[in-house]
Amino acid sequence: MGDATGEPMIGVIGGSGLYDMAGLTDKQWVRVATPWGDPSDQILTGRIGATKVAFLPRHGRGHRIPPSEINYRANIDAMKRIGCTELLSMSAVGSFKEELPPGTFVIADQFIDRTFARVKSFFSTGMVAHVAFGHPVCGRLGDHLEAAARAADIPVKRGGTYLCMEGPQFSTQAESFLYKFWGCHVIGMTNMPEAKLAREAELCYATVAMVTDFDCWHPDHDHVEVSAIVKVLLGNAEKAQALVRGVVPAIANARPAACPKGCDHALDNALITAPEARDPALLAKLDAVAGRLLKA
Repeated sequence: MGDATGEPMIGVIGGSGLYDMAGLTDKQWVRVATPWGDPSDQILTGRIGATKVAFLPRHGRGHRIPPSEINYRANIDAMKRIGCTELLSMSAVGSFKEELPPGTFVIADQFIDRTFARVKSFFSTGMVAHVAFGHPVCGRLGDHLEAAARAADIPVKRGGTYLCMEGPQFSTQAESFLYKFWGCHVIGMTNMPEAKLAREAELCYATVAMVTDFDCWHPDHDHVEVSAIVKVLLGNAEKAQALVRGVVPAIANARPAACPKGCDHALDNALITAPEARDPALLAKLDAVAGRLLKA
C-alpha cells in the first residue's frame, strides 16, 4: 500500500516548535481537501533520499491552532488520502520523572485520554466501528525510532505513558501530582484523539514525546512558563528533524508487505453495522479512511 504510484510514503505530524521539515528534496506544499473539513495546514511533500515524505504542522505554520481546536479527523484523513502508509507524531510534553529531563525523547507506547471536547472517531450513527486499541502504537515503528535516536545521540526512553489533557491551560499542581501517582511519564495536549483516529484509518502510528519541561509537580519547576518552554522547543526541533532524516530510510528499507502488528488491517473485525443499515452519506466520507473494506 502507498500513494497512487504504489510507493510507500512516511507521514510526519510536527508539534509545537516543528512547523517545517529541513532536509527534504523536491519540496512542495500541497493543499488536501477532506470531507471532514480543512486540515491544520497544507502538507509539505518531498523526499528523504529515495523515500517520499509528507509533513503536516499540527498547529499550522505560525502556531495558529490551539490543541482543542485542531481538526484531528481532517489531519489524519488528509495524511491517509495523500498516500501515507506510516505516521510519525512529534509532540512537545512535560515530564513526570526526574530521569526524563528537558531534551529527552520518549517513545510512548501507552496513553491515558483526559480530553473531553474533541470528536474522537470517524465512525458514528449509520456506520459503527470499534477498533482494538489495547496497544495504541506500532511497535515496529518504535523499534526504528529508538535505533535512529540512539544513532543520532539523542537522549531517548523507549516506552512510557502519555497523559493527554484537554488544555490549553497547563495542569494544576493537584492534577500534576495525581498523574504522577498514576505512573504517567509525560503529559501533553495533542496525541488524543490523533492516535485513535490513526488506528481507525489503518495507519501504523508512533509518537515521539519531546520533553520541554518538568510539569508543575516538581519543586524547582512548579510554574510552567511558555518562554522557558520555547527555548527547549528550538533545540528539540533540531533533534526531531535529525531523527526523521535518520529513521525514514530505515522504515522504508525494512518495510514489510503487511504490518506484523496488524495496524494496516485494524478494521477487519471492527465494522459492526449491517450493510443494509449503513448511511450512504457517511460511507462516502469514509472513502479514504475505510475504503479498503468498504470498496470490497
